[in-house]
Amino acid sequence: MTGAPTLLDLFEQCRDMDGSLNERLAAFAEELRKWYPSFAEAVDRLVDRLAGSGAGRSAPRPGDSMPPFLFPDDAGHLVSLDDFLRTGPLALTFHRGHWCPYCRLSINALTRAHRDIARNGGQIAAVVPDRQPFAAEFKASAQSEIPVLIDMDNSYALSLGLAFWVGEEMKRLMMAENLDLVQFQGNDSWLLPIPATFVIGRDGKVKTTFIDPDYRKRMAIEELLSALRESA
Repeated sequence: MTGAPTLLDLFEQCRDMDGSLNERLAAFAEELRKWYPSFAEAVDRLVDRLAGSGAGRSAPRPGDSMPPFLFPDDAGHLVSLDDFLRTGPLALTFHRGHWCPYCRLSINALTRAHRDIARNGGQIAAVVPDRQPFAAEFKASAQSEIPVLIDMDNSYALSLGLAFWVGEEMKRLMMAENLDLVQFQGNDSWLLPIPATFVIGRDGKVKTTFIDPDYRKRMAIEELLSALRESA
């Protein structure tokens, strides 16, 4: 594929464009399909498999109590759900990892919205299954103040019904791009979380969710801000 832009090139191009988060995500997906059609078609097949299997349908829904967690953060400090809720409502956002261009576009958009979120009494935290150095890189690359929490071995995502096996086809394609989950996660399960957002009120109840097996889509920033305001 002589002359093709790298995935990093495509990410930077879409990161710097004008538009909403989902417009940037859609632009990246379109560029990926243009330059890396085999990869894009494999993503289509993965998304179809996840949607057909009902992936994510058993996750907490509005009105449910959010299961408690205790995560190490990017700096190695243990943080619990209760710690957050003592301060205000929380948007808990799940990301596939520091290496994922869609997740990097998402954390960049969330970082830009963070000041508005904090001003309205809300909080946001990002969850990744990466080891600590990569979680710290995820935060630093976005120049973000958002806490990045580490879900080792996807244990919490599994308990929520969000974790899935990437499959042999996607594993092979990722390895060809030097995207080695064994190195990033410290295990050889090749599991990833479905990117999802849970807005949780101070009472511990889920107020709003966004769960889509198509990881090329994320909760709109405006919807997240609105949900946090309503939960304050």
